[in-house]
Amino acid sequence: MPDMKEFNQRVITDFRANGGKVGGQMENIPLLLVTMTGAKSGRAITLPLAYSTDANRMVVIASYAGAPHNPSWYHNLVAHPVVTVELGGEKYQARATVAADAERDRLFKQQADQLPIFNEYQKKTTRRIPVFVLERIE
Repeated sequence: MPDMKEFNQRVITDFRANGGKVGGQMENIPLLLVTMTGAKSGRAITLPLAYSTDANRMVVIASYAGAPHNPSWYHNLVAHPVVTVELGGEKYQARATVAADAERDRLFKQQADQLPIFNEYQKKTTRRIPVFVLERIE
């Protein structure tokens, strides 16, 4: 998917150049950058992800726009849960865990209330879209 890679790279460049602010179609979406280790490649991969907060935790949803399977970054976080988060001008390490059961439902709803597109993504697929919690490592 060269187009998606190019799009993500433009968002990452914009994010880093402007202290976490981006323009264009992502302008009003709360974004953070997550640098993770590829499950198969072992390479460092940085992606912009929409997020919400839950107390001092960051929440990201592995929607893949409602595709029938999880995005590759889902497998990366499961295989290598220690990641680097960039939020605004701050950068820190975090541990990613998959939320389960009632917590997953609460966190999904919380983010979907802010960004209703996630409800549309869930309607497009039969899979239960995973939700990750990113907790800062002290």
